[in-house]
Amino acid sequence: MPRFNSLPDWLAWQDTLHPEKIELGLERVAAVAGRLQLLQPDVAVITVAGTNGKGSSVALLESVLVAAGYRTGSYTSPHLQRYNERIRIQGKNVDDASLCTAFACVDAARGDETLTYFEFGTLAALVLFSRASLDIAILEVGMGGRLDAVNILENDAALITSISIDHSAWLGADRESIGQEKAGILRAGRPAICSDPQPPLSVANRAGELGAHWYCLGQQFSYQSTGNSWCWQGVDQYYKDLPLPSLAGKHQLDNAAGVLMTLEALAGDYPVTRAAIEQGLQSATLSARCQIQAGDIELVFDVAHNAGSAACLAQMLTNRPVAGATRLVLAMLNDKAINEFTALLASSVDHWYLATLGGERGLTAQGLRERMYRAGIEQDIRCFQDVSGAFRQARAEADNGDRLVVCGSFVTVAEALACHV
Repeated sequence: MPRFNSLPDWLAWQDTLHPEKIELGLERVAAVAGRLQLLQPDVAVITVAGTNGKGSSVALLESVLVAAGYRTGSYTSPHLQRYNERIRIQGKNVDDASLCTAFACVDAARGDETLTYFEFGTLAALVLFSRASLDIAILEVGMGGRLDAVNILENDAALITSISIDHSAWLGADRESIGQEKAGILRAGRPAICSDPQPPLSVANRAGELGAHWYCLGQQFSYQSTGNSWCWQGVDQYYKDLPLPSLAGKHQLDNAAGVLMTLEALAGDYPVTRAAIEQGLQSATLSARCQIQAGDIELVFDVAHNAGSAACLAQMLTNRPVAGATRLVLAMLNDKAINEFTALLASSVDHWYLATLGGERGLTAQGLRERMYRAGIEQDIRCFQDVSGAFRQARAEADNGDRLVVCGSFVTVAEALACHV
């Protein structure tokens, strides 16, 4: 008999199973994967790591590969509104019943091993992929790379997106240290693609040590924006007048360029046509990545929560001016680089609506305001008990021509979306 029959019950139990919310390391999760015979999948694997751009790159890869006719699975985290978003087959979220069945398989195989919430989900994804007759599985690293649960699998290609400072307590306080952790997904003799045009030396050095086939944006591949289209140059391929990605923001061209290089590196076994690339670029979807809802009051939802993503959001706001004021709802975790994050956005914001974020790592609105004051930000700043209160007040005060932005964390955006009708 399975331990539980409903997805909420499974998830609530998993959240308490392991004494630590985050415990990097492969020994426990690999042991359970071995019992489930998941360590040598009969499927091509693309592993994606990076500080920002992972989710967008997975969405673009998935969209192009499905358009090309390949049966594709993708695993991402965290989810925005429903856990099912994390595991997709052929571009569709798996259902509750499938997840419950996979969780029961993992639970039966783990014995006395305790697994974190993320490890349990990773193994469940691999169980579902093993039963789905896939051609390709795309696995997004949860945090870091070297010791992340998805790294128990060998991959056919590794894609590293932009790298900036985040999760310093686990990954290190500088880009070189963080790059070293992310380079842990690279494999000897396999394609190693980097869509950060200025990656830490530690990434390229690790690729060289392994003898991986190194492809870096601005070196082995490049692109040029031509207004309403763009051109991409790879090692063997050149595409002119490609449609812009459906995902908003100029930074998405970096992500799309890395995706095309990954596809070129795998083209010997998994060729894709220009038509599939065009269709995939235009049909990719991903919630809350510079997600714009046009209207009398423009809404922008973005899960930006570190300096790198704040810079991308600020660039998008600058390049897309509105007639009225920009109002920003913000709630963040206590361990983020809040001074730098808010300073990058300050010149684009007229009114701040700060909210308290719950949980052990959440920061109060008052604590957030104090950090902003210390960063020299003295615009109109108000505090609210929760995100829904801040969002509703910002909506009530917004005039036609204004813009309302929500950012700071996945939870912040999810709570705003929950009260947005």
